[in-house]
Amino acid sequence: MISVRDLRVDYDQFCAVKDLSFEVGDGEVYGLIGPNGAGKTSTMRAIVGLLEPTYGEIRIAGIDLRENPQAVGQVLGFMPDFPPVYEDLLVWEFLDLFAGSYFIPKPRRNPEIQRRLEEVGLTEKRNAFVGELSRGMRQRLMLAKTLLPEPKVLLLDEPASGMDPHGRAQMKDVIRNFANEGGSVLVSSHILSEMNEFCTAVGIMERGEMVVDGDVEEISSSPDGQTTTLEIEFLEGEEAFFTLIARSDLCGDPTRKGKKHIVAFDGGDEEAAALLQAMIKNGVAVYSFSRKRESLEDVFLQIGAKELS
Repeated sequence: MISVRDLRVDYDQFCAVKDLSFEVGDGEVYGLIGPNGAGKTSTMRAIVGLLEPTYGEIRIAGIDLRENPQAVGQVLGFMPDFPPVYEDLLVWEFLDLFAGSYFIPKPRRNPEIQRRLEEVGLTEKRNAFVGELSRGMRQRLMLAKTLLPEPKVLLLDEPASGMDPHGRAQMKDVIRNFANEGGSVLVSSHILSEMNEFCTAVGIMERGEMVVDGDVEEISSSPDGQTTTLEIEFLEGEEAFFTLIARSDLCGDPTRKGKKHIVAFDGGDEEAAALLQAMIKNGVAVYSFSRKRESLEDVFLQIGAKELS
């Protein structure tokens, strides 16, 4: 678990992170979102111990970072944006070097290296020079290196930067599997559409402050009182459909988009289910019925940019 309480980071007279608090539980993937300069990287560096915060408490797997940084280092894996590499080493040599630094016994190193290469999709590059790898492949190599010591907590700063779609898909699978095995993941990224796919919780930062923090489903369902929309397509029962919509206090006036009827909806999942049930009961032959949740881009624009503007 990651626990951050009242974190503040100052650079001379500039406050990069102001009184930040959040938690990442076991099995959770927490996305730290925000524009450049929001304080994401400073937060990451403080959690890893690369910079000393002005004040605040940071605990990793129950260990106080200030009191026992070495113990934190044994359970924490960190992958920075633009990580340095040794270009004159072969891929397997690069991983073997770090496996030795992590005190992985020699008999275990080769199978462990092979396992991690398969995990990130770099098996065919095992004997290639690191300097020959593309930016995205280097990112995958660093992810494999970060996973070698089997950390309990992962911190990933822009992990998908430079990756092609295939690499990004594998990266997401690695993160999901890590969380499914009980690990905690804190990932910082500006690719909000992808964060929406694998994060269980998010925190939106602006100007060093946390604007929104919570479960993805809850935030995406109805951010800041905004309504969501229903997309409904039916084969027959038009009169009953419009009558039910008109009688509902939760529905706005429907509009047409091709064969679908788009309805602004101010209710939750239970109310949406009740509306669908009423339609079927009243003879509406519903072909498709879906509730459109806001994407993280929508949430950021509606909440993040507005709160501190």
